[in-house]
Amino acid sequence: MALAASTTLSATAQNVTDVFTNADFIKHVSETVGGELKSFTISGPTTEAFTTQTVRTLPTTRMPEIVQKFVGDSLTVTQNESWSAPAADGSRTNSIKLTVAKAPVDVSAEQKLTADGVSTVVSLTGEVSSGVPFLGAKIASAAEPVIGRALNLQATLAQEWLNTHN
Repeated sequence: MALAASTTLSATAQNVTDVFTNADFIKHVSETVGGELKSFTISGPTTEAFTTQTVRTLPTTRMPEIVQKFVGDSLTVTQNESWSAPAADGSRTNSIKLTVAKAPVDVSAEQKLTADGVSTVVSLTGEVSSGVPFLGAKIASAAEPVIGRALNLQATLAQEWLNTHN
């Protein structure tokens, strides 16, 4: 199943990158959806190419019943990100890979931060897949809107964070 979302944030691409990689912000996003940040690591300065890993637990109460049957009351999500170095105008790309413990769901996405003057267009495209025979497409279809909303929520909360923390 395909993921696609786009929004514009009123901040430079570097400021958006700094928010998306701020441990306090990541904890805030996790807690906003009723989850808990277990760990966050970053390798390298955000002004260059770098990687991050975020591990969080999330409740399954808002997920479709078919997903809940596989994972129970909560799930552990590991999000690995590989950020490119910024282009001359500050634009950059972030390759995202989500794995869900105890769930047969994989997510691969690409997030682009495109500099547009004093604003940044944040666009996300990706795929949700499941390797379960016979039920895989149904599981991916059920998980896709939940995962899409979760990834989109990050951008919405980022604008609020930028407004209150700068």
